[in-house]
This record gives sequence, structure tokens and C-alpha cells, in this order.
Amino acid sequence: PLSGVSLSAQPPGGRVALGDHLVLSCSVAAGTGPLSFSWHRGGSGAPLGTGPRLELRHVRDNDSGHYQCRATDGDSAAESAPLNVTVLGEGTF
Repeated sequence: PLSGVSLSAQPPGGRVALGDHLVLSCSVAAGTGPLSFSWHRGGSGAPLGTGPRLELRHVRDNDSGHYQCRATDGDSAAESAPLNVTVLGEGTF
């Protein structure tokens, strides 16, 4: 079965300035067969994307939240721990 699904962010810690670029990467420590990935935010059912990386090119205020990666190998599935993404505003609006 799948195990050790982990999530990392660039910039580290998921703290990103408004309008900047955020890259989330998902990795799996153990698993067999072809892997597929899906990305979710705040427990929403609809995936934000597929593949081992999720790129947000121009981060907006509403991109803040808890992100998770789900990996599946066809037989089993596992999720990463949630990563909190914080969008740092540029001044006041």
C-alpha cells in the first residue's frame, strides 16, 4: 500500500506574497505501480489539479487555505498532511 505521502512548498512554509508564484510538490515514500495525484484545498471535493506538482502563478487572496495532495496507485490511496498556505498582502486595499 501507499505510505509516506508528503507535501512541500516553494517558497518554504507556504508563505507567499500576493501576486507571486507558489509551487507545491507531492512525494510518496513507498508505493507500487503507476501513481496518480490530485490536489485539494480546504476539504473541497473537486480537485484543483493533477500530477505531482501544483503551480499557482499569480497568487491571490483567495488562494489562502489548507492544501492536501492525494496519491493513488489504483489499489490504495493516501493523503498528505495539510499544508497551510498564507498569502501576504501588499499594503492595504
